[in-house]
Amino acid sequence: MIRTLVLTLLLAIATVGMVTAPLAQPVQAAEVKTVTLDVQNMTCKFCPITIRKALKKVPGVIKASASLETKTATVTFDTAKTNVKALIKATTDAGYPSTLKTK
Repeated sequence: MIRTLVLTLLLAIATVGMVTAPLAQPVQAAEVKTVTLDVQNMTCKFCPITIRKALKKVPGVIKASASLETKTATVTFDTAKTNVKALIKATTDAGYPSTLKTK
């Protein structure tokens, strides 16, 4: 009985046109960006591992690599979730201050 009443009520509302789809939330288009950071204090083969792990903990980082030879880190990230400042903070907090490498 209650089920019939609810269905009848829903049908009446739909007929009157009062039922509408919920408004969709605007979705920010994600832009993927790759940057290279100059990283200080790398002295051994374990340093790039530490840097890579620190960068991968940043929400929005898709891919991170680090090179002892060039003393750089290359990071691919979602610009809607993070930025270069957060990447620099991550390496600095891990003991490896970095700056954005310019061409």
